[in-house]
Amino acid sequence: MVARRYASTEAKREGLCLTFASPSQSFYKDTIVKQVDLPSYSGNMGIQAKHVPILAVIKPGVVTVFEEDGNSKKIFVSAGTVTMNEDSSLLILASEAVAVEDIDVNEAQKNLAAANSQSTPEAKVQAEVNQAILDAVR
Repeated sequence: MVARRYASTEAKREGLCLTFASPSQSFYKDTIVKQVDLPSYSGNMGIQAKHVPILAVIKPGVVTVFEEDGNSKKIFVSAGTVTMNEDSSLLILASEAVAVEDIDVNEAQKNLAAANSQSTPEAKVQAEVNQAILDAVR
């Protein structure tokens, strides 16, 4: 039998300690933030300090990071994993990620049209990701 474990009320850190990276870019490294909202195949999540430990697969969509200074940053993620640990550290590893303000809408529309013109499994995934990209900028 597996015992369910909850975040300790005596977390080693104050606040949510975020590390968020893709193979090409590191967005946050051990940075204290207020909250992270993200889409997963388990449902949309809002994660704050002392959240119950989780491991989930991120689906294509926008990860929103609410920083300590009140600013928020929106980052589009094509896929990835999220791990919340007992010590209020959160690790997001993205296959591909880009700041929403850096998205090229014309390129995403072109890629979506190309993917929709094919019927392969790969094209279906490309269509899902490009549709999520377009939804992110709307």
